[in-house]
Amino acid sequence: MASGVFEDEAEGTITINEYIERLDAEELAADLVLGGDEGDECTFPKGYMKRQAIFSCITCTPEGNAGICTACCLSCHDGHELLELWTKRNFRCDCGNSKFGTLACKLLPSKDIENSENSYNHNFKGLYCTCDRPYPDPNVEEQVEMIQCCLCEDWFHEEHLGLTPSDSVGSQIPRDEESEPIYEDFICQNCSPACSFLTLYPENLWVVAKVDSTGSANACSETIELDKNHMDSEPGQPENGTDAEKSVVGKCSETISDSEPGQPENGTEAEKSVVQKCSEKIDESEAGQPENSTEAEKFVVRKCSEKIDGSENVPAAGCVIRTDLNSCPEFEKKPLFLTKNWRNILCRCEKCLEMYKQRKVSYLLDAEDTIVEYEKKAKEKRTEKLEKQEGEALDLLNNLDHVSKVELLHGIKDFQDGLQGLMESAGPSKAITSADIEQMFSKLKNKRKRME
Repeated sequence: MASGVFEDEAEGTITINEYIERLDAEELAADLVLGGDEGDECTFPKGYMKRQAIFSCITCTPEGNAGICTACCLSCHDGHELLELWTKRNFRCDCGNSKFGTLACKLLPSKDIENSENSYNHNFKGLYCTCDRPYPDPNVEEQVEMIQCCLCEDWFHEEHLGLTPSDSVGSQIPRDEESEPIYEDFICQNCSPACSFLTLYPENLWVVAKVDSTGSANACSETIELDKNHMDSEPGQPENGTDAEKSVVGKCSETISDSEPGQPENGTEAEKSVVQKCSEKIDESEAGQPENSTEAEKFVVRKCSEKIDGSENVPAAGCVIRTDLNSCPEFEKKPLFLTKNWRNILCRCEKCLEMYKQRKVSYLLDAEDTIVEYEKKAKEKRTEKLEKQEGEALDLLNNLDHVSKVELLHGIKDFQDGLQGLMESAGPSKAITSADIEQMFSKLKNKRKRME
């Protein structure tokens, strides 16, 4: 083992378990970024991949107009100045094409002259955010975490998001009590006009102030609650209608919360179903309700019915947003924070599909475009890899002859004894240094020579 491998860092000490856990965490983090890619094959033959890890070689393309895959980063650009760009969507490896001059790809020399569908931004030059600064920034003592826009895939500092007091409490990224983000995706203010159709969905799909403690959208129950508050202020309401109405609203909320896009094609049908449930609940006359609860509950049901019957814009069959797309109000550019599983709520009718295509955001409907799905597949690949390695080790051991097996087991036993002896000699208060490790391996090596 080379000297200096275990050089102390500011005399810091950790336990062996902590060291192993740190290594496992680093390997997992790398696998999640690389998507489980082993880096042994160029991804060019796979075409424009929905999502993959991409690197920029500043040595070969300082103008930042090319990206390379993991395999080419390791094989063709070893020793070059490389930028890790995390992941990019709909990207094809550029290594060795016309942008690299005379440098040919070692893994796949025959490639297209240019990948016309690739998209590049200032990230490929090592610059980020509206401030156009590098990360890490050499002029800043304490590096500030950035967040990525799910559309343009650029990264932004919190102070440069363009937040205003009306966007979130204290003009900050929405977080819970433990400072953990409570949103799933972020759209920067420059990209938000392309998603102005989100204003046609219930507000708590994207308005930060309406995100609940789980980070999930709960639009329907929110709407019912708003209707309830509106009814509280109207004349003619039963005296103790508040408790009774809460009972009905709770039942309505539970029923609507269970319904998801893809139920009755016409949204009116779904709403009538809720009213029917409320009516059935009234007929049951549950015990423990206020004396005139039936009258109060009927008041709520009547209001729900009136709202349904009086709908001005009757939705097109199968459309979730149920309104004319041309009626989308003028949209003010501002950052948007989307709640958990918001993509699942997006409408998939023919009109909306055509609208996504025109705005070039059709990928929002593809589960494989999300970072969550990308990392999920990476974890699955990692599990398969570890199981394969374990199986290969067992196969190797089983294929050894008797003498080789005995020698291997003796070697493992000697290592365990040497490590245990080192731990006991150090004790709980003494740190193990690189010199101690080198001495242990030196003893094992000398023992091995004597045996031979």
